[in-house]
Amino acid sequence: MKVLVSGSSSGIGLEAAKKYLELGHEVYGLDLLESKINHPKYHHFVCNISRKSTLPDIEGIEILFNNAGLQNSDDDIENNLIGTINVTEKYGLNNKDINSILFNASSSSITGQEFDKYVASKAGIVGYMKNIAIKLAPQQVTVNAISFGGVLTDSNKPVIQNKTKWEQIMKVTPLKKWMSLEETTDWIIFLTLVNKSMSGQNVLVDNGEKDLNPTFVW
Repeated sequence: MKVLVSGSSSGIGLEAAKKYLELGHEVYGLDLLESKINHPKYHHFVCNISRKSTLPDIEGIEILFNNAGLQNSDDDIENNLIGTINVTEKYGLNNKDINSILFNASSSSITGQEFDKYVASKAGIVGYMKNIAIKLAPQQVTVNAISFGGVLTDSNKPVIQNKTKWEQIMKVTPLKKWMSLEETTDWIIFLTLVNKSMSGQNVLVDNGEKDLNPTFVW
């Protein structure tokens, strides 16, 4: 299949692109940064997704993973939300070949925690995802969002490597762990390649942080 991954030069997007390649798919990556992948089936484009005119023309995309995102920047809404809309409109809508679209949202889209513009951008993505899921359902295209909690990425190192902050985080994380990048790809592959019947859903994967913190006092 022809797979498009936005934000493919680092973190979750990089791991997802590598996993799709490992499974034999043709992968196209979009990022502000140069590629870190050297593979005959990987095609990389340096572009700014918030500027629709910079997006390359790529025909026949079958799987779209909207992953690109910024956190706690002045451009969170323009990049995360507007950029994601641009990518979806260009490669997902009016595309007879599309089979599945997955949006990388965040647990923040559900809890409202973290940085204000980041929360707004991710919550907007979830609402937009549902709109696209309705539009594409007659074509039997699955459209969902994945909302990860803590993931062991380089961007999260400031808290992962801070003993005091990490202990505070683990106190409110029932499973006492964060996800590895490898584990995130298992969810991404399932939702885009295996799943055929779930659509319009925002799947929360947060090691129990939101729902398993008991507050009952007897």
